Amino acid sequence: MNKSPMQNKPQPRRDRLVEDLCAMVALKSVNPFDNPPAPGLREHEFAEDLRSRMDALGLETEWRDVADGRPNVWGRLKGKGNGATVMLAAHTDTVAADDYPEAFNPVVKDGQVHGRGSCDMKAAIACYLEVVRLIKENHIELAGDLIICGVCDEEHTMIGSADAGQNGPHADYGIVGEPTELAICPTHKGELCLSFVTHGRAAHSSLPENGINAVEAMGAVIGAFSDYNRELLDVAEPHPLCGTGRFSMTVIRGGDFVSVIPARCEMEVDRRYLPGETADGIIAEYKERLERVKQERPGFDYSISEASLNVLPLDIPLDSPLVSAVKDSVRSVLAREPEITAFPGGTDAPNLGFPCVICGPGSIAQAHTVNEFVSIEQMVQATAIYLDAVQALTSMPKP
Repeated sequence: MNKSPMQNKPQPRRDRLVEDLCAMVALKSVNPFDNPPAPGLREHEFAEDLRSRMDALGLETEWRDVADGRPNVWGRLKGKGNGATVMLAAHTDTVAADDYPEAFNPVVKDGQVHGRGSCDMKAAIACYLEVVRLIKENHIELAGDLIICGVCDEEHTMIGSADAGQNGPHADYGIVGEPTELAICPTHKGELCLSFVTHGRAAHSSLPENGINAVEAMGAVIGAFSDYNRELLDVAEPHPLCGTGRFSMTVIRGGDFVSVIPARCEMEVDRRYLPGETADGIIAEYKERLERVKQERPGFDYSISEASLNVLPLDIPLDSPLVSAVKDSVRSVLAREPEITAFPGGTDAPNLGFPCVICGPGSIAQAHTVNEFVSIEQMVQATAIYLDAVQALTSMPKP
């Protein structure tokens, strides 16, 4: 009889993974976005619970308030001091649960845990805690330190990971357990969101010639950018994993009253950009197109807002020690070649300040839906992958 690839290795316990995840799903940590933080509409209560769980496992825990009610929390399992430090990182916030009445009443059925945050990404946190248990129960000695870190605000502007990158904790290598169905994602696009604003002059609509219509001016802007996404798709050398950039015009606001010529119009735009591109370079491209409109349209006046969001791209070399170690761990646990791909969205990983890859249980297709769930078997497998990778990476010398 062939042995399971996980046989003769420490075995993650399904019951503990499910128990931890169900408790975490039931503890609301919805991102407040632009609303005032309050219990259930912030990460504070979840971070307290996570800290108590890490304390109970004997980790050296720390806490840093990034904003009111919105902390980062982490625990450190000290190694022998002669190896690399590894972080297993996750965000502690979730999106809202409108039209999802049972979102915070976790259900276990058909080999899955259902509920808001189960997939994105409290399952990974449950896996991280089980890694620590297995290390302690099996008396595994790590050469370097292991850090379990929960950051706030990934679902909005990522103030948590930005703060962690500046103020710590710091590591040499990291894994972020966003849902990838255990594929390894060493790269993803960045995202730059900002607004174009056209400025006109108000007038009564019975005498429109006395004004300058900012909405009409924005129409010219829309025309000037109508071929931009197609140009991005036609680049000669796409990124090997991320492909090409994308551009979308997504929200428009203009005018205050039907009988007034609008003096202002604003359009929000979203640019998904590749590793190697920069926000400054993209804004320069925007200005080039807008200046052409200005030359062709007398009286045209515009401005570009500050970025409302700038998620950095991630691009870890495929031959890096981190990617190689995680690939070996996936092979060892799953007994197959790992899938290497780009993560479809942005993550906290680039903000943390050291090489990170994305690899976690669950599918991004279930995230943010009204039927969010994660496979328990994938949680077991993810735990085994993390344990194997942590042992390999902490055995490496500090880079």
